[in-house]
Amino acid sequence: MAPKRPTGAGAFPKPVQTPAPRPPDPATLYAALDLGTNSCRMLIAQPKGSQFHVLDSFSKSVQLGQGLEKSGRLSRVSMRRTINALRICKQKLDRHGVTRMRLVATEACRRARNGKHFMAQVQAETGLELEIIRPEEEARLAVISCAPLVSTKTEQLLVVDIGGGSTELVWIDLTNVPKRERPHAIMRLHAGFVADPGPFPAAKVVDWISVPLGVATLRDHFQDVEDDAARFALMSWYFEEKLASFTPYAAEQAREGFQIIGTSGTVTTVAASHLGLRRYDRNKVDGLRMTSDQIDSVIHSYLALGPEKRMQDPRIGKDRQALIMSGSAILQALMRLWPTDRLSVADRGLREGLLYAQMSADGVLEDAPF
Repeated sequence: MAPKRPTGAGAFPKPVQTPAPRPPDPATLYAALDLGTNSCRMLIAQPKGSQFHVLDSFSKSVQLGQGLEKSGRLSRVSMRRTINALRICKQKLDRHGVTRMRLVATEACRRARNGKHFMAQVQAETGLELEIIRPEEEARLAVISCAPLVSTKTEQLLVVDIGGGSTELVWIDLTNVPKRERPHAIMRLHAGFVADPGPFPAAKVVDWISVPLGVATLRDHFQDVEDDAARFALMSWYFEEKLASFTPYAAEQAREGFQIIGTSGTVTTVAASHLGLRRYDRNKVDGLRMTSDQIDSVIHSYLALGPEKRMQDPRIGKDRQALIMSGSAILQALMRLWPTDRLSVADRGLREGLLYAQMSADGVLEDAPF
């Protein structure tokens, strides 16, 4: 006797319908745009606990400061490239309906004689209103972005932001802040380096400096030096000379309890090279701690490659290869000067600082440990 066919056998299975995720409420979104000497970068994010969740981003090398060292002005070609990139940013902001935003320009626009005129041109052609921020604010925002990476054991903190046109250094004393509160004390600097923290224990900004040399401007200073190794040595020496006035503590500091955090494309590229990443992975790079020997090893490998082979090295990338040696010269000078043999790598910067500052000011971040 043949077995009976079960009822419903062979019928098409009913599809399981998963509802499409709801787009976030535009009222909860924040945007931050950083127009630097070399790059235009933007993030659109939503607060999430004590952090934020990135919904959209943009990054493009626009070389706004190209030729600025010689002419003192932004060129028509570089301004046109930048405006085209900013149009894409405007489209993204409109698409997401973002109303809370902070859009800033830094060293190239600060230094250029036609910087303010360019800001007016940007507003007329794209509808975006950018502000040229002062070096102190640029330094403060870089520090805030690194707050989640500050160790609870850190008593003296040096944050270094190597930009395209300038490098900001901020030395902070955390000895009077309870260990658990140290990352939060950094975040509270959004109100200013000398602002009253209220009832909370305060991080003390001992000293800060903005050196008008970044990866693009330092490279331009020594473009006429043909020998690769000689150019690198001169760049490192020249940058170190510019730090002569930055002496937060005359007495030698103990290595224990000292942390240096570096944030820039140079630092993250060196870290990715150290890890041997052929494809960049932020999760592996952000928060990585590198020793001085590891940093030196990577830089020596760059020098051994020479200009032609550096262009073909996938660890460096085509966008970064023209600037990696000037950035490495800055990084090596910094590691020589202060009492540490380790560097904390931060894949974060002005955009993240702008987002944290806006969200902190609005009180939308949870006051929880990082």
